[in-house]
Amino acid sequence: MTTDSFYGEVLADHNLHPLHRHELPCATHCCKGLNPTCGDNIELHLDIHDGVITNGSFTGLGCAISQASSDIMLELIIGKTLDEARHYTELFRKMISGEITDDELEELEEAGALQHVSKMPARVKCALLSWNTMEKLLDENK
Repeated sequence: MTTDSFYGEVLADHNLHPLHRHELPCATHCCKGLNPTCGDNIELHLDIHDGVITNGSFTGLGCAISQASSDIMLELIIGKTLDEARHYTELFRKMISGEITDDELEELEEAGALQHVSKMPARVKCALLSWNTMEKLLDENK
């Protein structure tokens, strides 16, 4: 299996079988995000206690890239501190802009499957939608 086909399978799996796409009644924080370019939208729900993201989910509609990116992001940040979540957002932005090191890419785990989006400028905002929404939520609740 080639690396590209593996990444394609990761994206397809997160898009078709998202673990975190559902309502989260216990969420302590919610934030809506919109990509006005294409109409993709999400609502991010996080349950945060003592500076740790203990649970999370998303709802909304969008393309395969925005939906998979949301699910992958939540998989990465649940159980992490707010500072760790911000760190992952910085790494994700570096990856999308093509400025990430191999060691940093490894930290992103499955989110690295979206690395090739950097070669598709029209899709960058799709991949960043959930990450921007999380950053907004965290900034609003410092």
